[in-house]
Amino acid sequence: MARYTGPKTKIARKFGEAIFGDDKSFEKRNYPPGQHGNNRRRGKKSEYAIQLMEKQKAKYTYGILERQFRNMFEKATRAQGITGEVLLQLCESRLDNVVFRMGLANSRRGARQLVSHRHITVNGELVNIPSYQLKAGDVVGVREKSKSLEVIQNSLANNSKVYEWITFNNDTKEGSFVSVPARVQIPENINEQFIVELYSK
Repeated sequence: MARYTGPKTKIARKFGEAIFGDDKSFEKRNYPPGQHGNNRRRGKKSEYAIQLMEKQKAKYTYGILERQFRNMFEKATRAQGITGEVLLQLCESRLDNVVFRMGLANSRRGARQLVSHRHITVNGELVNIPSYQLKAGDVVGVREKSKSLEVIQNSLANNSKVYEWITFNNDTKEGSFVSVPARVQIPENINEQFIVELYSK
């Protein structure tokens, strides 16, 4: 199965929240897509349906396919700590996510493209694997030839978000993955416990 590249608003409406960031189209019609989307009498969702929706929301948010997501869950179950929390921490530690959090791209999809097209370095070495897992202390930067890219300049100019677990120097276009974020530092509205329950059945 290929990665989803369709309309973002349709997916956001499915989950009832703008999971891909600011979206004017979503604000106009923030109910599920389809001819019955605005029907107030939609049936009550089963426990399984709620858990499945939460897993799909996490996958779409971070742009991860099922097999990869399942592997991350299994890795989280083997790690020390709360499984659901560790799962989100693994998602946040991905290189494409950190590039997005640093403001080098307006979306995770854009960040994945920057990594794939060899514009990003980790500890001075070119890395073109979006799912590359960063460790605390790793230095992420833009390679010298790519520092003047318009898409990066525009994204940084419009970025105002700051995260305690990431540092970034606008002049050198380099930042540090200071530490793995605690659950309270991850802003995504995901109920990871539902995902754990779903996979544990």
